[in-house]
Amino acid sequence: MELEEYYPTACERWILTHHARDIADLFVGEPFNLIDLGSGDGSKTNVLLSELTARKHDFTYIPIDISEAAVQDQTKQLRADFPELEVRGIVAEYFNGLMWHSQFANKRNLVLFLGSNVGNFRRSEARTFMRTMWNFLQPGDLVLTGFDLKKNIDVMMGAYNDSLGITKQFNMNLLHRINKELGGNFDISKWRHYATYDLFSGAMESYLVSRVAQDVEVHAINQVFHFDPFEPIHTEYSYKFLESDIISLAEDTGFVIEQQYYDDRRYFLDSLWRVEKRIGL
Repeated sequence: MELEEYYPTACERWILTHHARDIADLFVGEPFNLIDLGSGDGSKTNVLLSELTARKHDFTYIPIDISEAAVQDQTKQLRADFPELEVRGIVAEYFNGLMWHSQFANKRNLVLFLGSNVGNFRRSEARTFMRTMWNFLQPGDLVLTGFDLKKNIDVMMGAYNDSLGITKQFNMNLLHRINKELGGNFDISKWRHYATYDLFSGAMESYLVSRVAQDVEVHAINQVFHFDPFEPIHTEYSYKFLESDIISLAEDTGFVIEQQYYDDRRYFLDSLWRVEKRIGL
């Protein structure tokens, strides 16, 4: 994510750095919960935490991640960096964490869903995801979601076909993990990484492509898989958005757009949505 070619991380860091004060102004004098879905190492969120703690905001930071190690490591580091910050880490999938939290929430929430994670869902899945999140939140709660915008196709292609081959290694790791953890016998040299942009769906798509006819056994499930030459394994969707797509997604799922925060190149957008609930929704 630190590669120059992989622009989304740098773009979103720019947004949070330049708009942290604007976001902090949303809760002046009001206690709230800052819920971070898929918090990871929290490197981008720390920009916002620094602003909030410096201005003595009354809030609880709630990182939710499926990785116990990630939550433990982040919590430990935060307590060193921000000794007065109240941190309540939750090891769970997104909605299990939100469901647990909603039982005890007595303050307004700001939910962070950063990094264009919403782009990993098909369009219909994204609507289902955001509507489900809406169900767990209360009127007036806010959601800050990252969207990777449609742009020069060469820029997008470069991010998924980087010159150092990091994205290739990331995708090939799927086969390494199957070999290591499920007793597979994938010959990595017989596969290649391939990423392309689909003009119709608006998604970057990543594949592992078989170079030759081959049979692969996975001992954990006692099954053999045959692959023809050039047969793909699909590994990733990453949908890109127009602003009109984002407006439609918000309207379709019960949110009202409060603010749009762009990076300086307008490659990326963090969109601030407010939960609205009324009769008929």
